[in-house]
Amino acid sequence: MRVLQKIMGNWAVYIVKCVDGTLYTGISNDVPKRIDAHNAGKGAKYTKPRLPVVLVYCEAADDRSTASKREAVLKKLSRLQKLELMK
Repeated sequence: MRVLQKIMGNWAVYIVKCVDGTLYTGISNDVPKRIDAHNAGKGAKYTKPRLPVVLVYCEAADDRSTASKREAVLKKLSRLQKLELMK
């Protein structure tokens, strides 16, 4: 949680693990609030039927543009590559 407190208020790229084991990648400027939104069914359409989600990776970004670009890179990774990144 210390990592989340450190980046809260700044943009970040995050990966959550859904209840079915799939991974979802997104960006936010308040990751804890975004995870809560996902788990309340108010997040992405992808996560809505796959609740609850658990944060498994988070990476700070300088701004929204940088976060979006990094998100695009991470979304192109294979599941195995994402799992390696999370280690």
